Amino acid sequence: MARIDVNHVRHSYLPNPQKDADFALREVHHTFEDGGAYALLGPSGCGKTTLLNIISGLLHPSHGKLLFDGKDVTKLSTQERNIAQVFQFPVIYDTMTVYDNLAFPLRNRGVPEADVDRKVRETLEMIDLASWAKKKARGLTADQKQKISLGRGLVRSDVNAILFDEPLTVIDPHMKWVLRSQLKQLHRRFGYTMVYVTHDQTEALTFADQVVVMYDGGIVQIGTPAELFERPRHTFVGYFIGSPGMNVMPVVIDGKTATIGSQRIELPGAPKTAAENTGAIELGIRPEYVRLGRDGMAVKISKVEDLGRHKVVRASLEGREIAAVIGEDEDVPAEPKVRFDPAGINIYADSWRVEMGA
Repeated sequence: MARIDVNHVRHSYLPNPQKDADFALREVHHTFEDGGAYALLGPSGCGKTTLLNIISGLLHPSHGKLLFDGKDVTKLSTQERNIAQVFQFPVIYDTMTVYDNLAFPLRNRGVPEADVDRKVRETLEMIDLASWAKKKARGLTADQKQKISLGRGLVRSDVNAILFDEPLTVIDPHMKWVLRSQLKQLHRRFGYTMVYVTHDQTEALTFADQVVVMYDGGIVQIGTPAELFERPRHTFVGYFIGSPGMNVMPVVIDGKTATIGSQRIELPGAPKTAAENTGAIELGIRPEYVRLGRDGMAVKISKVEDLGRHKVVRASLEGREIAAVIGEDEDVPAEPKVRFDPAGINIYADSWRVEMGA
């Protein structure tokens, strides 16, 4: 496995980029630690696959360098970098058996046949294809073929990193959960450096130790699932992670008080830089921290969604749409009001979170 340093990397698909908007990947400067499990999370077009392909060697960046354990590999091929990559759609040999598909990358590197057999059988068990070992790959379903592709990425133990580009797209929902769990177990057992690209927050948050949230060609936050949920560094992280996402509303700040319309909200501290900022000032609070009851600020409810374990209450506060999460057995008051738990309040200036003083 390897430590991967992405040093001031930028990439444009245009021949002569002039401005930030010309770059699919704006400047990224980050270290993927040896043995870490990372997810690159974001919507389509945010730059996550471009970054993954730069790490793998399928793309050479317009600017910057890539280092593996301190060695400059920017101009090296995927093979020279010793990378295993699993793509969104299966890449397999249809004329080979399932067994031989997994054995191929090992035999190609001169691994002794006894070791090939042991490693292939171990991997077949892990991806639940042991009973299909002698079947030709041509006759398998799309999700079975993708499991072969996953297996070929996992069968080697000598790689510097294993990269996954939305690998579970064609897998059925139950098998997605199984394979995510198996990948997590594999990481804990062998300590592979893994980088996993996805637009699915559930996949990212259940697989990775560190989630790299990308937006508009750049990284907006890197953190644990708990950090991304509790303290989104950017309003996009608040919107994108969580279901429903964070409530974000414009406010006026005066010391330790935020005002929205005619309502005043006491803050846990005075935002340190918001008063000096001339741009948009917003309050963000996740629905889980909105308390619905008979005390607080009056709201008008538009919808209650019963999701089994909890309910999502959609309402308006001073003309702004907000959501609150309540227990499955909680009742909605006839004259509902809301309070904001101070522990869940975040203040943003120009979409970036600001710290609060005492």
